[in-house]
Amino acid sequence: MAKFETINLEKGMYQTGRSLTEILEEMDPSENYKGTALEGLDAFSRQLKRYDIKVNGKGSDAIEKFFATSNSAALFPEYVSRAVNAGREEANQLDDIVATVTKIDGMDYRSCTLNMTDEDKSLKRVAEGAFIPTTEIRTNDNLVRLYKRGRMLAASYEALRFQRIDLFTVTLKQIGAYIARSQMADAVDVILNGDGNNNACGSVSPASAGSLSYADLISMWSALSPFELNTVLASTNAMTALLTMSEMKDAVAGLNFQGSGKMITPLGANLIHTTALSGSNIIGLDKTCALEMVVAGDVAVDYDKLIDRQLGKASISCIAGFAKICSGAAKKLTY
Repeated sequence: MAKFETINLEKGMYQTGRSLTEILEEMDPSENYKGTALEGLDAFSRQLKRYDIKVNGKGSDAIEKFFATSNSAALFPEYVSRAVNAGREEANQLDDIVATVTKIDGMDYRSCTLNMTDEDKSLKRVAEGAFIPTTEIRTNDNLVRLYKRGRMLAASYEALRFQRIDLFTVTLKQIGAYIARSQMADAVDVILNGDGNNNACGSVSPASAGSLSYADLISMWSALSPFELNTVLASTNAMTALLTMSEMKDAVAGLNFQGSGKMITPLGANLIHTTALSGSNIIGLDKTCALEMVVAGDVAVDYDKLIDRQLGKASISCIAGFAKICSGAAKKLTY
């Protein structure tokens, strides 16, 4: 009998800061299944196979299949968490603007920052025995603001028991997408207004108020120097202005946009449309050093209620915040 078939599943396996999948992997490592028919499945997927629970496809089971035994019922909260995470990943834009992700166990976190003047950014020659200039890295005065984002599942087990799992997955993915968009809004707010440590985003003035020109993009590029302009965030209005800019209408850019929906920017930056920005606003940033994402655990679910089939109102939430790393690595252009 394989190891995964002997594991006793129970609600006590759910631990703060660790997913059930991680715990199952420690008990039943996937590397032990290389070269077998179960290769490619993680520890959680092997448990689904053990209890013959099909979560997607035409043969998807009803939700009540999870609750056929007390052991299989313990898998339901992890299924919910994974489905929500899948929705977050599909709607995720944070990977395109965040330099690093820091995972913490508590609720208090103080980031560090690198504040450099123009003089600091120029590494001058140092004569033998001379003093070497100092670059100071210090912790911020204020803690990173962490926000809890989530939704409440309001439904009874009786109302859901005969619903197909793959249909329920679609609903859970939408919750994940809501969380991802809310976190994107939090990130944009920190870029613009700072993280509470007097580091709001610097501004670039347009050449002509009310219109966006190629020269304005060049101004934003030069204002970021010596940081690299590799990412541009644009509101809906700004995205429209960019798409209709004459410099964007060459043949190569047109074919690429029409074929894939991705456009070539004149400056070669990754262009991201986000509803987190409103009006006629554009943010240019250096993705490699502008922003830190701080995460307190993974997606949290009310596993007690979900395992005991007392859905009623079961919460799904995620806690995260953002901090600036290099305050000068982002600029805002409002035209």
